[in-house]
Amino acid sequence: MAHRPLETDHYPNPLLSRPRSATGLWRVVALAVGFVAVAVGLSVAGDAIPPDLVLLFLGLLAVVGVFCLFALAAGLFRFSAGEDQRTLSRAIVDSLPFGAVVTDRDGKISYVNAHYGRFAGGVSNGVPVGVPRLFAGQPEAAEAVYRLSRAAREGRPASEDIRLLTALGGQVQEAGRPAWFRVSVRALPEVEGDGKPLVLWTVEDIARDRERQDNAFLELQRAIDYLDHAPAGFFSADASGHVQYLNSTLADWLGYDLAEFQSDTIRLEDLVRGDGASLLMRGRNDGEIRTEIIDIDLVRRNGTSFPVRLLHRAARLAEGELGETRTLVLDRTRAVDQEEALRASEVRFSRFFNDTPFAIATLDSEGRIVRTNAPFSRIFGWSGGERTIELQPMADLLAEGNRQAFADAIAAAGENRSQIEPVDALLAGQGEQAVRLYFSGSEESEGSPERVNVYALDMTEQRKLEAQFAQGQKMQAVGQLAGGVAHDFNNVLTAIIGFSDLLLLKHKPGDPSFSDIMSIKQSANRAAGLTRQLLAFSRRQTLRPQILEVPGNIDDLTVLLKRLIGEQISLSVEHARGVWPVKADLVQLEQVVVNLVVNARDAMPNGGAISLRTRNVEAAEAATLTHIGMPPGDYVLIEVEDTGTGMPPDILEKIFEPFFSTKELGKGTGLGLSTVYGIIKQTGGFIYPESVVGRGTTFRIYLPRHVPAEGEMPQKAVAAPVRDLTGQERILLVEDEDNVRAFSARALRATGYEVFEADCGEEALEVLEEIDGRIDLMISDVVMPEMDGPSLLIKVRERLPDLKVIFVSGYAEESVRQDIADDQSVEFLPKPYSLDQINSKVKEVLGKADRA
Repeated sequence: MAHRPLETDHYPNPLLSRPRSATGLWRVVALAVGFVAVAVGLSVAGDAIPPDLVLLFLGLLAVVGVFCLFALAAGLFRFSAGEDQRTLSRAIVDSLPFGAVVTDRDGKISYVNAHYGRFAGGVSNGVPVGVPRLFAGQPEAAEAVYRLSRAAREGRPASEDIRLLTALGGQVQEAGRPAWFRVSVRALPEVEGDGKPLVLWTVEDIARDRERQDNAFLELQRAIDYLDHAPAGFFSADASGHVQYLNSTLADWLGYDLAEFQSDTIRLEDLVRGDGASLLMRGRNDGEIRTEIIDIDLVRRNGTSFPVRLLHRAARLAEGELGETRTLVLDRTRAVDQEEALRASEVRFSRFFNDTPFAIATLDSEGRIVRTNAPFSRIFGWSGGERTIELQPMADLLAEGNRQAFADAIAAAGENRSQIEPVDALLAGQGEQAVRLYFSGSEESEGSPERVNVYALDMTEQRKLEAQFAQGQKMQAVGQLAGGVAHDFNNVLTAIIGFSDLLLLKHKPGDPSFSDIMSIKQSANRAAGLTRQLLAFSRRQTLRPQILEVPGNIDDLTVLLKRLIGEQISLSVEHARGVWPVKADLVQLEQVVVNLVVNARDAMPNGGAISLRTRNVEAAEAATLTHIGMPPGDYVLIEVEDTGTGMPPDILEKIFEPFFSTKELGKGTGLGLSTVYGIIKQTGGFIYPESVVGRGTTFRIYLPRHVPAEGEMPQKAVAAPVRDLTGQERILLVEDEDNVRAFSARALRATGYEVFEADCGEEALEVLEEIDGRIDLMISDVVMPEMDGPSLLIKVRERLPDLKVIFVSGYAEESVRQDIADDQSVEFLPKPYSLDQINSKVKEVLGKADRA
């Protein structure tokens, strides 16, 4: 806010604009008396001077006097103490770094300076306000302003520091930073000719000063806290031997209550036995400040001794007097026998050095090994026989391609560089054995050739995990793509199969079009099988897990398997005793075994043997296996072994990738093993291949053991199919795919149901509103734009909590139920479905409602 005159013509400064009657008028009177005296003198001397000259001179004097009086009245000149002085005083007051207000004792303003006008609320409608009114809207300032106003009326000095939570004038104050003002009042010396006595109010913004004081206080408190809780004791004594300060650590050691401690209450004689106090207070004769090491016993409050080492300072002042002491106290009770402590420290270091999980070696300036720890030989596979590892070049242990980077790192460490990039290296003659090497320089010590420290981490397993993780990410990305394609394709297949079923209702087997329609439906079913493979690979197919006795299920497949492999290949099946039950989808598990056996058959074009084996793998045995990613636990092992051509490692790494196949073009989709992998993973199991070129391949499947709950039995009973598919209930059908919705609506209406259609969740809610919620069943797609099926279910449940619901989706039922809050009351129908399947599912769900 720029400074404005503040109407100072109406509020003149009485100190700077004194009335002119006191000095100027007296001068006018003196001048007039002088003129009169001259006139009288001339009249007396009139007899000697001609009368005409006297009259002329008197006339001139009269004219001059009249002119002076007129000029004085008109302000052409004045008799003043000097306008320059008043201007200088005004400039000084206006330049003050705080607000200043001159009032009388009743608060009437005579003058304000420029700084006061910059305060928010200091000016109202161009007229300055008094200090009490400036703080009128601040309840925190009420008492202080009252005391200051009272002091102003009584003409005595007073000062108050006022803390405000909100800024002056209603302005917004920064959160957490209060405003501070120092307001003072004092009486001004009386000025001659003035009326009422005046007082001077000053208002100063001290927020920055208070903030600096608070910060300094906090820093001081923090420093004191650090000193109090340091791991060493500390005390200070004055020249007379009185302890002025001791920290919390020393107080605890000596048994004093720091809360009760006061300076001058404890003397050095109370802490030190005998002549120890004089030892601490003698200082140095030359006045030099130097730290002395003193081993001495302190006295606890209970009278017991306490061995300590003191780092002590005491110096004489410039006048020769002893100054205050500063003493650091170290506890020696834990290291009375320093040699024993040193030996114990060496033992601890040796254990630490040799028990680390990584290798450590020290090298000389030429990169030769000087010393190693115990894990070094294990990680680097050192087998030098009688040849010792010491003084051997460490570069010889690394693969040829990594030796230059190793040499550069050794040179950098020899120059004591602070940051040296680690080196990833393969070991010479160790295949895929990999290490990561870290380097640091070692300070030269007399008689020791050690110059470089090398730390080696075994990275072999981590590299395998990184490769597996990268492969898993790639498989997951392809799986998400395959699952999305399969989901959308299922919508198309649902329409094709459904409309084929509707056509078959009108075209009987004798109709010429019947065979064409059946061909369309069969092709659609084959495509549905392909989408199931894609969903199995992406782990989004619908599984129906049940308790299975694996040996019995495999025995049931034996006849089919022998028919698939032909007469040139023999099949043997072996089961261990007491194989544990597992919980899996029987159809999918059979598909896994069939796919593996068919692949084994294709790997033996000239005949061979296939072995199927099952047995238990206990947790103790699982912990010893080297399979990556499989945690220890109880498993049921299924092995499929063949004597075929085998696979090299580069092929073995890719066999689970989708659409990867070693078969000729047109003889495989490349989804067989990827489907197997997806089914096993979705079941919670693990699959690991092992192959040797020319000897054959073995697939090992580990399925988690299932411990049946009390009364839980293998599920063998199958519900009888529903025959009467007709009904008269009201059904709300919600489906965003027009063809799927059209087929489903026609299929349900053909069996007698009253169907209401909606293409999205929002329209479904509108339909419910129109029919007043009078429906018996809602069939909804899961994946829809804007409002999906689970979100629609939540809205519908608010109005119809007991409504039966069927969700349809091309994804797995398990993935759908994860997004449903009350999944137990929702039925599921996977896509693609036929006319018979949707009608059977609707009849089944409505029949459950009738029985309930």
